Amino acid sequence: MTTRRIVLAVACALLAAPALADQPKSPKLNVEQEGGEPVIVHEGEASFYGDKFHGRKTATGERFDQNAPTAASKELPLGSKATVTNQETGQSTDVTINDRGPYVKGRVIDLSKKAAEDIGITKEDGLAPVRVEAKPSDQPSAEAKEKVEDKAEQLSGSSNGKDKPGSGSGR
Repeated sequence: MTTRRIVLAVACALLAAPALADQPKSPKLNVEQEGGEPVIVHEGEASFYGDKFHGRKTATGERFDQNAPTAASKELPLGSKATVTNQETGQSTDVTINDRGPYVKGRVIDLSKKAAEDIGITKEDGLAPVRVEAKPSDQPSAEAKEKVEDKAEQLSGSSNGKDKPGSGSGR
């Protein structure tokens, strides 16, 4: 009976392997240089918050306003500003990261309804491939600038295969 269970388990694993291979991969963060400044870049799929989240508290403690240009990111620092560009339309918008998410594999950012509309994401399609960029010089405060610089330095120093000479923050 034990041998039969082992054979069954192996057969199930072999059958499941191709299905698991098709799962969206979690996009990696990269650090690029622009004019001597580190830029955190995250490419992947964007979605937007549904109406049911309007008025709920975000990770920063403020109330979510679907009509404000805000976003949720698991990677970028809270309070930081990022530019989100729809890679299909070329439309861009600036958002403030005030929440954590998205919690769906393969997605890099959840946008407010306003931000999604600004880059051409509608309720009908709901998703778009995007490029998210956070630059220290674009931050609204010294604290946010420092957080973005620290995150870029952390990413540049990690062994993610993206290490290049001069890719540190230079501070």
